[in-house]
Amino acid sequence: MFKQSFKKAITFFLGLVILFSIEGSTFAYDNPDLLPKEQTPIIDLAKALSEKQRLNLEASLNSYEEETGWKIRVLSQYEKTPGLAVKDYWDLDETSLLIIADPRGGNLLSFNVGDAYFALMPRIFWVELQTRFGNQFYVRDNGEDGAILASIKAVETCLDRGGCELVPGLPQEQWQWTLLTSLLGGIIAGFASSPRKSNESFSIGWLLLLSPLWVMLFGIFGIASVVTRTNDILPLMRNILGFIGSAISAYLIAERKFKDPDLNKQN
Repeated sequence: MFKQSFKKAITFFLGLVILFSIEGSTFAYDNPDLLPKEQTPIIDLAKALSEKQRLNLEASLNSYEEETGWKIRVLSQYEKTPGLAVKDYWDLDETSLLIIADPRGGNLLSFNVGDAYFALMPRIFWVELQTRFGNQFYVRDNGEDGAILASIKAVETCLDRGGCELVPGLPQEQWQWTLLTSLLGGIIAGFASSPRKSNESFSIGWLLLLSPLWVMLFGIFGIASVVTRTNDILPLMRNILGFIGSAISAYLIAERKFKDPDLNKQN
């Protein structure tokens, strides 16, 4: 778990570095000879997409632009890049989003985001989008095409919703982290609520005293992190049941092992 958290932290840091350097790295060159003669929303120089995927995505992006006015463009590159030439070719403006897929860096994906998008999705959204779908582990399991298509779907979902603070969806490893915090919160709440006096069966005082800790672990990390990312009820119910189960277990263990000696005498 520590190794996974460390990898996530490193990936997140690299995402920040890459995101803030998008403008310079993407448009460092100007080679219009690499641009297709016909107008298309996709320039797949790295052949990340199959021919069928490219045609389907091209039709989808054109249709989405006609319906909503949001312009999403995709550029995959490896050894060569058209660079500055894509600005004029696609007439990129504040309603444009350019998704760049380049496997040469530590992260496959980078974004050139029009100002209009930031009104609906803050900068942290784009960092998370990049680190979730562009990291080497996701690309290894889902392919470069999967990473590109998943990032486009997430953006379109948020645009249709009228904006997102966080990337929709709950990855398995992230849900496991929320479950762990829920279990830990339940353990703390269970131990805190165990009786410490002979005339009580429940310690409300200790439960309230430690409430900032277990409420943060369960309420913020275990519940809020789930409901803000997905409408799926299953991970939420698992976290709730995990909290209740660990709280009851900790309560019973604490009652038997750590209660006041006077209670043992009464038993």
